[in-house]
Amino acid sequence: MTSDFDTCGLPDGSAGPASPEDTIRPSKLDEFIGQDELRANLRVFLRAAMEQGRALDHSLLYGPPGLGKTTLAQIMASELGVNLVTTTGPVLERCGDLAAIVTNLRRGDILFIDEIHRMPPAVEEILYPAMEDFKLDLIIGQGPGARTVRIDLEPFTLVGATTRLGLLTSPLRDRFGVIFRLEFYNPDELARIVTRAAAILGIGVTPAGARVVGERSRGTPRIANRLLRRLRDFAVVAGAATLDEGLAKEALARLDVDPQGLDQMDRKILEVLIGHYEGGPVGVKTLAVAISEEVRTVEEIYEPYLIQCGLIKRTPRGRVATAKAYAHIKKRMLD
Repeated sequence: MTSDFDTCGLPDGSAGPASPEDTIRPSKLDEFIGQDELRANLRVFLRAAMEQGRALDHSLLYGPPGLGKTTLAQIMASELGVNLVTTTGPVLERCGDLAAIVTNLRRGDILFIDEIHRMPPAVEEILYPAMEDFKLDLIIGQGPGARTVRIDLEPFTLVGATTRLGLLTSPLRDRFGVIFRLEFYNPDELARIVTRAAAILGIGVTPAGARVVGERSRGTPRIANRLLRRLRDFAVVAGAATLDEGLAKEALARLDVDPQGLDQMDRKILEVLIGHYEGGPVGVKTLAVAISEEVRTVEEIYEPYLIQCGLIKRTPRGRVATAKAYAHIKKRMLD
């Protein structure tokens, strides 16, 4: 990034032509696959805002990484025909950083803050009146001569995204009029996402080939699209015009992604948990040290899928491997 925030050119146009990879991201709600209940409700809220000529209510999107939070924020702006300004919680280090952004928003614009749970408390506090009353209270000067200046803002929509809803303070969370939880995608939805992306990228893919990718994408579109690009490379080198089931399985095996979608690090977590700690329980910090990984990465990237698959459990005493985990590792060793 060249600055603390980026403005997506909606509806004013982008800076240049998009690459094929950029166009994979859907720009309209009708193009978005999965999250059916969320999409149905969002469609109602968008239509109501447009018919009433008002800004969309502040919205909070939460869930594991890679499920489409950023894409949905872009779709909201596209559907409403307004500008989207994007930033992240850690970038907003000072109150002035946020003030510089919100004072430049036009009526109806969307401010998207990713990792909103990582905003400093001081910045979060000046966001409260901006969200509730569209006013910004700034303190000018220091000491006895300090004074408060109130700045009127254009009505705007704050869209926050987080993977850690529990880390948001209650005052901030309660100021969002709409709260959406994004769920993991099922293999059928991911296969449809792969088929759509393949068509955009100019890759031939059979239904069975798309299904293989969908089944091994950990319920996550971002991973499905990443795997598709790598499988495209294998297809090009193999001289194959179409990605079929056999080529998909062979390429994914070479990428060390097993039929359940587990990669090398997933299996390492299970192997350490079972082999070093007799299945647990073991604390996440100890587990992270044992696999040479950061605690946050273990908690946010690997654990959600392993828990969803029923391979590990979180208990008050730590992480525990399930019988399914033992069976998976045993089968892997036999294979």
